[in-house]
Amino acid sequence: MAIRDGIKATAAGPRVAPGRKPAWLRARAPTGSGFQEVKDVVTRHRLATVCQEAKCPNIGECWNAGTATLMLMGAVCTRACRFCSVDTGNPRGWLDPDEPDNAARTVELMKLRYVVLTSVDRDDLPDGGAGHYAACIRAIKRRNPETAIEALAPDFQGVPADVETVVDAGLEVFAQNIETVRRLTHPVRDPRAGYERTLEVLRHAKHHRRTVLTKSSLMLGLGETDEEIEATLRDLRAAGVDIVTLGQYLRPTANHLPVERFVTPAQFDGLRRYALQLGFLECVSGPLVRSSYRAERALDRNNAGLDNARLAGSGR
Repeated sequence: MAIRDGIKATAAGPRVAPGRKPAWLRARAPTGSGFQEVKDVVTRHRLATVCQEAKCPNIGECWNAGTATLMLMGAVCTRACRFCSVDTGNPRGWLDPDEPDNAARTVELMKLRYVVLTSVDRDDLPDGGAGHYAACIRAIKRRNPETAIEALAPDFQGVPADVETVVDAGLEVFAQNIETVRRLTHPVRDPRAGYERTLEVLRHAKHHRRTVLTKSSLMLGLGETDEEIEATLRDLRAAGVDIVTLGQYLRPTANHLPVERFVTPAQFDGLRRYALQLGFLECVSGPLVRSSYRAERALDRNNAGLDNARLAGSGR
């Protein structure tokens, strides 16, 4: 009861109904010498980042910290989640053979100390793109050995061997987003995605290589209850997930799912406390938080936790 009481004391209260965005969702314009330097490099070399293409509200803070997100395997997804604005279609097996080297060069030019690699789902490929994903990770590490890598990966249709291919490529963090609570998984996510599948992918990644940190994310404001959020956090922790992020869902277009409520900063703070008491190494929680927001910070703060995981692991 102590954990639940701790949440209710700070996170309960009237829900903020959807409508005009509240003041806490207004992001500051990106500034800073680090941001400007990275922006100049990106513009000069015509580099592509998710940070820019998704108009992320945290771009200034992340770029100043030497963190950025790159998207692999094209811009056409084989799935159609109702919260996502990425184009849906069939890439018919196309992959850019130069992408591993180009990704490594991008990381080098941007002088990134931490890079998040995300991608579309590629159900058109026999391995879901796992081999290509792993090739990009290895190329980045060869050219930038000091850069930490997080793979915000697809579920690879739940095939354990394909998950292992990515986990074994030399990354520090393996992430797969559960996105929402069990009850809302469908219709929020594509029918080929699943709540239990995500848990199993994360569980297997941790079991396969204990030294790799695992991570997942939830969007709030889709109609979930506080109790369902807490249950999802418990499920993630039971699957061995180390890091979780919580952020506000914002509707990309009128064709996507509507926002059911705006979660207040106090509620996000309460949920963070709950997650930490469950045993997560870190929970980054706030209205403007996205799954890759200041990802390097969780790794920096939890080197001790990573060292302990290495000691507890089997040496693999």
